[in-house]
Amino acid sequence: MTPLIEMKQVTKSYGEGNMKVVALHETNFQLNAGEFVAIVGPSGSGKTTFLTTLGQLQEPSGGKILVKGTETGNLTEKEKTDLRFKEFGFILQASNLIPFLTVKEQLDLIDRLDKDESSKSDRQELFDLLDLNKVQNHYPKALSGGERQRAAIARALYNNPSIVLADEPTASLDTQRAYQVTDMLASIAHEQGRGVVMITHDTRLLDKVDRVFIMNDGHLVEEIQA
Repeated sequence: MTPLIEMKQVTKSYGEGNMKVVALHETNFQLNAGEFVAIVGPSGSGKTTFLTTLGQLQEPSGGKILVKGTETGNLTEKEKTDLRFKEFGFILQASNLIPFLTVKEQLDLIDRLDKDESSKSDRQELFDLLDLNKVQNHYPKALSGGERQRAAIARALYNNPSIVLADEPTASLDTQRAYQVTDMLASIAHEQGRGVVMITHDTRLLDKVDRVFIMNDGHLVEEIQA
């Protein structure tokens, strides 16, 4: 089976010469359909660099990334943009909501960019699950931190991406909502055959995932389950 996404000896560094900082050492990683994977590790260890490089938000310094068998380094910028839109759902620490669009309009924009209605998640189901009905006509500046995060989750999942990359998706949520969101991500992976990678500091949520990787000083190592 071809992995949904694969890293082959990928590195990421910043600066040059004496100022060079290696944020991600040579990394090999595979995510298969139906898998829910967690990345844990201390702050500053390279987790976000790993996630944004995996998701084509920044270019690797070395190595190869393949999405469904296609090497992304061979794609044009337009092809990469199309790939990110169609294949990836991003839930980032900064919600990255468009400030002049309401919660509802954030999803309306996706509808305008992608006319294929059959590819969308049920909007009302997302709003119900994430408790967004009362704030769907609010702009991001009028939302609490938790509401902004939940709106960002709805937007990320709306176009039914095959790969969901979540950077601390439950950080701004209360405990009950955090478990609900984690259950939803697990369901997306296990029942819908998608791949989910979640960065988290909340070890209580690790019971829901299939594999755990530890990031430390730019080195990614899979935790061996007992």
